[in-house]
Amino acid sequence: MTNVYDETYLDDAMNNLGDMLDYAVNDCEFDAEEFFGHFIVSGVAEAFEKGNPKYVTGLSGPELASEVIYRTLNSRPDTPPAENVEKSMEYWAGWILAYYQWYTTRRFADMQKNGLTMERVLSLYPTLHEADISKFVSVADEIIKKNTATGTSNLQRIRKASGMTQKELAEASGTSLRMIQLYEQRNRDINKTQAITLSRIARTLGCEAEDLMEI
Repeated sequence: MTNVYDETYLDDAMNNLGDMLDYAVNDCEFDAEEFFGHFIVSGVAEAFEKGNPKYVTGLSGPELASEVIYRTLNSRPDTPPAENVEKSMEYWAGWILAYYQWYTTRRFADMQKNGLTMERVLSLYPTLHEADISKFVSVADEIIKKNTATGTSNLQRIRKASGMTQKELAEASGTSLRMIQLYEQRNRDINKTQAITLSRIARTLGCEAEDLMEI
């Protein structure tokens, strides 16, 4: 596992994501879960994951929130950020998720999809906000592991959303039906399949190859 950006920038990244969520929720009055969904679909989350300097350290938290809101709602907030002495639980949620993303290199969308929702993270605040950061990592890993083990595979979820049967996907992508079944049942590791095969399946489903990979 290789961190996308240097640890030198981690404090700024954590503070900025914390300030972003705090400003969006407490100043702009967004629902935390709703705003984090905007963050993910806006493309700002992806830029953050890739270590884009503009988003990791170049913009302040409120500026990040403004960019998210502009990209998803085509408007910019005019509410000035409040000067808070104490950090809110929303700040902590953004702060800790920035660390977790950097440490694990998981995508924010994958975290959310596998149970680490904003609601779940905020529920951990009373017991974990004063604990060592490694404690949150352990709890978050367990949440994701549990949801990954009990949930459907990414391939199955995306295939069903596209309205295709296993047979139709197999024929359209040039992959054997048995292989599609094995991938969906997690009896064959889709992460280790040949890149060309993964690419064909993704192209058929209209998604990115990384969307099919399991955490």
